[in-house]
Amino acid sequence: MIGTTANLSRFNKQLFMLLHDSVLLISILLASFSIRLGYWYFPESDLLWVIFGAPVIAVPIFIRFGLYRSVIRYMSFKDVRSIAQAVSLYALLWGIVGFMAAVEGIPRSVILINWVLSLVMVGGSRVAIRMLLSNNFKLSIFTDSNQKCVLIYGAGNAGVQLSSALEHTVEYKPVGFIDDSLELQNSQIRGLRIHAIGDIPKLIERFKVSEVLIAIPSISRTKRLAIINKLEAYSVVVRVLPGVAELAQGKVSIADLRKISVVDLLGRGVVKPNQDLLGKNIVNRVVMVTGAGGSIGSELCRQIIHLQPKALILFEMSELALYSIEKELARTAIDIYPILGSVNNGKRVTQVLKHFGVNTIYHAAAYKHVPMVEFNNTEGVNNNVLGTLNCAQAAINAGVDTFVLISTDKAVRPTNTMGATKRVAELILQALSTTQQATVFTMVRFGNVLGSSGSVIPLFTQQIKQHGPITVTDKNIIRYFMTIPESVELVIQAGAMGQGGDVFVLDMGKPVRIDELARKMIHLSGLEVKDDANPTGDIEIHYTGLRPGEKLFEELLIGDNVSDTLHPLIMRAEERLIEWNELHSILLALESAIDDNNQVVLRELLIKLVPEFKPQCGITDLLFEQASLKQQK
Repeated sequence: MIGTTANLSRFNKQLFMLLHDSVLLISILLASFSIRLGYWYFPESDLLWVIFGAPVIAVPIFIRFGLYRSVIRYMSFKDVRSIAQAVSLYALLWGIVGFMAAVEGIPRSVILINWVLSLVMVGGSRVAIRMLLSNNFKLSIFTDSNQKCVLIYGAGNAGVQLSSALEHTVEYKPVGFIDDSLELQNSQIRGLRIHAIGDIPKLIERFKVSEVLIAIPSISRTKRLAIINKLEAYSVVVRVLPGVAELAQGKVSIADLRKISVVDLLGRGVVKPNQDLLGKNIVNRVVMVTGAGGSIGSELCRQIIHLQPKALILFEMSELALYSIEKELARTAIDIYPILGSVNNGKRVTQVLKHFGVNTIYHAAAYKHVPMVEFNNTEGVNNNVLGTLNCAQAAINAGVDTFVLISTDKAVRPTNTMGATKRVAELILQALSTTQQATVFTMVRFGNVLGSSGSVIPLFTQQIKQHGPITVTDKNIIRYFMTIPESVELVIQAGAMGQGGDVFVLDMGKPVRIDELARKMIHLSGLEVKDDANPTGDIEIHYTGLRPGEKLFEELLIGDNVSDTLHPLIMRAEERLIEWNELHSILLALESAIDDNNQVVLRELLIKLVPEFKPQCGITDLLFEQASLKQQK
């Protein structure tokens, strides 16, 4: 019956409550007279219309105070106050009407009894209906095997709001709070006890807790990481509420809950950007992003749009990627021009730069996947090296003010072709900076970004969804990580500090051991690692071995000559450069080797340009792989 009533239309529910109140008010008046007179009372003809006409007085008042507009399931203290005001006014008017009509037989005490009973019954009936419709009450009667028993970490305002929101869901059932405050522990909020974190094991066993919901939105990333590390020991799914800024719209919602992300696991503190640096090369200027549809390029476009450029040129080789980013940004008032083209087409780049009068270029177009470039090294060199050369020379010819190259930590003492190509790209810009002063060339070098295409994090997430196994190349491999938005924000600020030929490196924080990251992601998904120590676990970790050209750890600096800048997370590196005349002759030879598909010469020239290049994948291996692929086809 409860379910049937709850599923009625809104109008039918209002009609039901109106009839309910009418019958209730008549019954209350009969009870008031009976209590006053001391026997069961039924009115005679004179009092009949006064008692049975009570709803005529009450219902308009109840409508005016919104008693039929409020949703009883979500009734609040404000609604209770409205009920009290409406009932009090009704009781007063009913008494006045009775005495003004000079109806005999109405004791004055009946008015007071009627008021008290009406308050209790009208308000109490709604509280009872709310309780019947609440999730907790239904679950105390009916057992739902799909119900997830959860603990709420944080007994503050957000935690209390969250527990209130959970009452109206069929997915979650809160069974208690967890809080580090000794003063709050063993107290109760909304009928739920506040426990210490050490009580989690017994709570898991007693209530079959499957998830812990962290409801402390104002906490710093560092403190959140400390909490996550404490919870990692238990086989529960951990979810968090977003930050205060994301909750600015008001009440906590179940939809706000999200699973722990790698951003939470990194625990990096947030450094406010320098607004002067952000806007220097962008505000009211024509900006072009090459590789605009890629992971870094597309985020550059998103952030550039918010900095109010005069126009934004999206230069991209992939039609689909260009379409996607242009469609996403089309709603803005900024002039956006989607341009299909390759950085290897120098004439096309020059025409675009001159036609739109570009002031600033962010060069993000590059092949970046290490094994893929290792297998297709001629195309990797052609795109990453000669493509950068084409763009740089086009920028000089078109009078572009600023050119910012997106580089990588793999350019430092590279062990793969991709890293070597990015270091050569840096050398090109360093050398061109010495030949002219019109275009300021700047390079920004950083490590892995979370969520980019080919990143290990989306791979692990997908493998966990498929119940494993998780594939890790080596148990000891470590990497630096940074979110895409943070890295791009720092790139823009670093580019604004360039004076010509600068190499900037970003503070990537502490390195992360990939094996430990995989284990944390498994644990925080409520699962256990399956290994020799725990053969009954859920997900195995398979070690596949390092891929061609892959290093155990990455570096950000070639030497130790580094200095601080205006931003605490950006450093300026002083590194070796090659004079343009010498570099240019080697680049010409490199182009010939690409045209001839001469792998041996290509590798020799890369090593000549980058003496630190120590290839892990030999030329014989490359030729053998290419021959094997040809035979398979």
